[in-house]
Amino acid sequence: MTLHKAGYSLLLKILAFLVILNCITFYFIDNTIVTYIILGISCILYLWAINFFRFPNRHIVIDNNTILAPADGKIVVIEETEEPEYFKDRRLQVSIFMNIFNVHINWFPVNGIVKYFKYHKGNFAAAYLPKSSTENERTSIVIETGDGQEILMRQIAGAMARRIVSYAPVGEISRQDKHAGFIKFGSRVDLFLPPGTQIEVRLGQKTVGSQTIIGRFSKTNQK
Repeated sequence: MTLHKAGYSLLLKILAFLVILNCITFYFIDNTIVTYIILGISCILYLWAINFFRFPNRHIVIDNNTILAPADGKIVVIEETEEPEYFKDRRLQVSIFMNIFNVHINWFPVNGIVKYFKYHKGNFAAAYLPKSSTENERTSIVIETGDGQEILMRQIAGAMARRIVSYAPVGEISRQDKHAGFIKFGSRVDLFLPPGTQIEVRLGQKTVGSQTIIGRFSKTNQK
């Protein structure tokens, strides 16, 4: 396991802050127990921050017919709904909620090419709420597969997340073993899939990014 590049700058800032804080406490607080308690808490907080930006090594099986989970987390939505931004028609929505203990790397769920990308400013409501899909800070990424299927992947910032990192400009080749982005500190990813997609997960199921099969494309939808 290594660290994801999205955390390099923040981890250095946190480390610098904690070092300065502990230097001040050791110099000004004449109480050994208190200073060591602060040092211990600082170490725990920094280890948690390192754990948040972990980059696990995973064996990824690439399959053009499957849709893989773009993130670690838990399935909180499976429903047919209207997608108003790009498709403007009915789609199957599958949503994954990530808590602060999950790996927050986002993977491309399918192989293909990025056809559409848009960043939306927004609120920072709890990511598990339905309104977060249309009201929170978010990015929308549309990927077209080699056989003409299109899916929309939406990265959504949550109550604690204030920074979405995306590596999916228009024209980017997407592969299931490539990172699509990173969301810091609690968030959600929505997938909008073609009608007829065979869903392979259930509500409440835990997902592993790039490993769990979300669904399989219907051959009748292929162009």
